[in-house]
Amino acid sequence: YKAERRESYKPTGLKKLIAEVKGKLSLYQETAVISLIDECMANGWRGIIWDKLNKKGGFSNVRKSAQESPSGSTEITFEDIQERRIQIMNEVKGTLTGYDCPICKNKGVIHYLKDGYEFAKPCECMKLRDSLRRIRQSGLGDLLNEYTFDKFQTESPWQEAVKNSALKFLEDHDRKWFFIGGQVGAGKTHLCTAMVGEFLKRGISAKYMLWRDEALKLKAVVNDDAAYSNLIKPLKTVPVLYIDDFFRTGNDETGRKKAPTQGDINVAFELINYRYNNNLVTILSSELTVDQILFFDEAVGSRIYQRTKEYHWDIAKDPHKNHRLK
Repeated sequence: YKAERRESYKPTGLKKLIAEVKGKLSLYQETAVISLIDECMANGWRGIIWDKLNKKGGFSNVRKSAQESPSGSTEITFEDIQERRIQIMNEVKGTLTGYDCPICKNKGVIHYLKDGYEFAKPCECMKLRDSLRRIRQSGLGDLLNEYTFDKFQTESPWQEAVKNSALKFLEDHDRKWFFIGGQVGAGKTHLCTAMVGEFLKRGISAKYMLWRDEALKLKAVVNDDAAYSNLIKPLKTVPVLYIDDFFRTGNDETGRKKAPTQGDINVAFELINYRYNNNLVTILSSELTVDQILFFDEAVGSRIYQRTKEYHWDIAKDPHKNHRLK
């Protein structure tokens, strides 16, 4: 209590308090004294307002005999006061949201006594809260429930192969990246999202980047250093980043895909180079192959190529592999 108020602790003050409590217990009922102490502690008052005993229920609080002992005991110990204080702190309701915890009452901590000292430890609900926070911050939301490994269809050998490769990557991602490109509608986003979900379950923070949307935002503020830094820094530094539809562009007047602009390449290089140099897990899906990315920019493509040597999949163009058409 003193520590919370940032006040010094004086043993003589504690002895005086216990003596006062003993004296009041010789005059008033135990329940009245305890209730008053609880009220004073709950309100954070600097001391115990003993005068309130005469106002709490009138003479019903007064003992019938000055010799009557509280609950058969004539002594209140410091441990008794500590235990009651711990009980009160654990009953206080907190303000955390997202999950209603019956144990810590949404405070996130549990108070307890050990060897005469008061301690606090994180409630078990904090692990769940952290997982929920990471899911919200990932940008994937409900897709994590829809795009799982269990729901990934493996009707063909190539689907089984890429799924097994993705599962292996979860255990073997040190200084390695995962790339899957090529045929649209082949389940690339599904598989990569499933990997992100598994990383989140393991307590590893991850983010989802839809290339075209985020690149557009970054290019729009490229001349504003503060705004640009605020947007790109979380993407550069997050432990796991999934870039979806990497280097996707619009169509030209003939209906053909446009090449990435120099602005696209600049953003890609800054992002890819930082994660390459800092050995951060990166997952990429694209309609392009790595060879095509190399053609557009060798610096970006070569870094992706080197990191994804063991986990590099180019799905050949084949409308039969487009599950959206089924």
